[in-house]
Amino acid sequence: MMREWKTKFKRLEGAYSPATMRAYYADVQALVDWCAAMGVEPFPIAPELLCRFLSEEAGADKAIATIERRLYGIRKIHALLGLRNPTEDEEVKLTMRRIRRGGFARQRQAKGMTAEYLDAAIDAQPDTPWGLRNRAMLSLGYDLLTRRSELIALRNEDLKPRADGTFRVLIRRSKADPFGSGRIGFCSRRSAVLIHDWLDWRGPKIDWLFCPIYHEIPINRSLSTTTVKTVIKSSARTLGLSKGEAAAFSGHSLRVGAAQDLLKGGHDTVAIMRAGGWKSVNVLARYLENAQHNVWQ
Repeated sequence: MMREWKTKFKRLEGAYSPATMRAYYADVQALVDWCAAMGVEPFPIAPELLCRFLSEEAGADKAIATIERRLYGIRKIHALLGLRNPTEDEEVKLTMRRIRRGGFARQRQAKGMTAEYLDAAIDAQPDTPWGLRNRAMLSLGYDLLTRRSELIALRNEDLKPRADGTFRVLIRRSKADPFGSGRIGFCSRRSAVLIHDWLDWRGPKIDWLFCPIYHEIPINRSLSTTTVKTVIKSSARTLGLSKGEAAAFSGHSLRVGAAQDLLKGGHDTVAIMRAGGWKSVNVLARYLENAQHNVWQ
């Protein structure tokens, strides 16, 4: 059964996004590695051992969201293996309640790439094909409040020109929209200009809006989410910030910064949730908390 779990997990493929699947594999592997170090079997995991594992994860400063996701992965793999669900044990529930109340592992919030940072990051891009792509990608990602997976999934046909020269954009699928109902977004004039500049260089034979570039030749496939994160973090290092401040930017920074700017601009929570495709007020609140102090002063 120790070796069987990865085979069983493959049954989930197609029902969840590739990013979610990678996360669940990593979560279950974390338990397997921990049990190997302890010299115990991971499946089925005894509730008292699961409590210890979760407590140690919290003690290692793992984010609460990460620990909760680990718990879901553990629950799912036990179900796939036909084993009793250990996460329903009362002691496990109490352990998770202590972790949440104790604040052992407060979720880290990415630093928002607000308009001020965004302007500087766009200006800092080099006059190269990569710079053309990255300027357009940063600007559009901010306008649409996209997740990285949403941004790299955009195709040419998802952008429809408008009378004012901007684009209406269909964001087809997201973490909060697994069945692909999609949402509509609109870009700024700056983004439209930067997109045209990029497309003029990229040419018409590429299906994806943003694509990799190899030896100054566009490649007809989508970017990885890691590329978006790298572009954001490398751009942050050009902003003249301290090393710690620059390191606080992440792949979520465009989304965070745009949401914070909308709040400062007087938009209400419902409007921001609609723009960014959020389903949970609690999740949005974490994005906005660093902006609220300035708003309410």
